[in-house]
Amino acid sequence: MEAATFLGLDYASWWFLVVGGLFSGYALLDGFDLGAGAWHLTFKKESSRRTALNAIGPVWDGNEVWLVIGGGALFAGFPKVYATLLSVMYTPFMLFLALIIFRAIAIEFRSKEPMLWWRKMWDIIYAASSILLAFLLGVVFGNVLEGLPIDAQYEFRGSSIFSFLRPFPILVGLTLLALFMTHGAIYLLLKTEGRLYTKIRLSLRGALLFFLASFTLSSVYALLYLPRLTQVFYLEPAWFIVPILAILSIANLPRLCSKRKYGWAFIFSSLTILLFFILAASNLYPTLLYSTIDPSNSLTVHNSSASEKSLGIMLLMALIGTPLVLTYTFFVYYTFRGKVRMDESSY
Repeated sequence: MEAATFLGLDYASWWFLVVGGLFSGYALLDGFDLGAGAWHLTFKKESSRRTALNAIGPVWDGNEVWLVIGGGALFAGFPKVYATLLSVMYTPFMLFLALIIFRAIAIEFRSKEPMLWWRKMWDIIYAASSILLAFLLGVVFGNVLEGLPIDAQYEFRGSSIFSFLRPFPILVGLTLLALFMTHGAIYLLLKTEGRLYTKIRLSLRGALLFFLASFTLSSVYALLYLPRLTQVFYLEPAWFIVPILAILSIANLPRLCSKRKYGWAFIFSSLTILLFFILAASNLYPTLLYSTIDPSNSLTVHNSSASEKSLGIMLLMALIGTPLVLTYTFFVYYTFRGKVRMDESSY
């Protein structure tokens, strides 16, 4: 029986794009508030920390909705991948869940009491959880790109529960952390002014250097030791446009920041994140989880997807729901545009 298609693509491939789009949206939106949190302890004054916290205050919880929807879409469209990935990556996912909880508590509890020790404690938890969340996202992403030791029953055959901490995933984790810190610093520059603005502007140089160094190291490692990730460029040379655009976008960031055009810089840091995910998707497709034990054990969009009827119904729901989510997101950001202004309801 021939697979059902929509605009030339089968339903499973469309759902691959839906899941990828949702996780890309999460990285773009939650990326800047995780990055902003990573800078939190570098702000010494209470007023600076409160201003930085209120810059993300109206949007941080809405940004995390994209992660929830993305996880639900992965479960609905590719249940085998969902089950296998959460089983294989059990340790980082449990750490991730705990950090999300503590980060949310820190944001909400920090200003509930006036004691200095109370606020410092939640400041440390907030900053540490933001840094570790960004790093763990990159580690999981790096493991998916590199491949996992999965047997024919899709069970993990790694040497230990910490075998996910391999060189390439660690490099990807540092790269994503550096990119989020750059993204977050640029966002804070759009929302702050005065001495805090000047401090963040000076700190941004270090974030850019950190990102360029980690990105270069992870790229060189992939080229030398993971040739599978570059095969698409030999099979479909047109895909070379994606890494070229990514490099141009990265190269444009220091230029825009030096000219203090932070609105455009934020657009290009967002574009860099999206291009990274497009590059990863082009390297993976049609594979979702690559088995390093035997490639035949790999989970693809076709051997791990839900039924075509389910995918067709869910695609219809996605076509209806996506414009609503995008409209709500635009409305929130438009409503809270401009510089941070403190009042009695501020964090």
